Amino acid sequence: MKKFKIEHYDFGEMIVNGKEYRHDLIITPDRIIDNWWRIEGHRLQLADLQDLEGVDFEYLVIGTGYSGLMRVDPEVIDAFERRGVKVLVYNTREAVRKYNELVEKGKKVVGAFHLTC
Repeated sequence: MKKFKIEHYDFGEMIVNGKEYRHDLIITPDRIIDNWWRIEGHRLQLADLQDLEGVDFEYLVIGTGYSGLMRVDPEVIDAFERRGVKVLVYNTREAVRKYNELVEKGKKVVGAFHLTC
């Protein structure tokens, strides 16, 4: 399992392990899925997270954008909680802090981050 640390976040940009990203991304315990697109840009649906099928993790940290404008469908939270995953939803600034905190504690974390709005 790799250890990804978010070193910087500001509107529209994130630096993870020294690499800059300018599009929404998902960070799993093993890889980064960059240029992440959703069916509807400011709405997170279960289908938008299909890349997480088969991934083993304890926490899903969702960053809803700089100002928190992305909505998370209740079915997303329900589906992951049924899998035993704790879902945490914050604006992306807070989500970055929580993600890094959980990684530092050695938890298996997935972060799904909307970088703008």
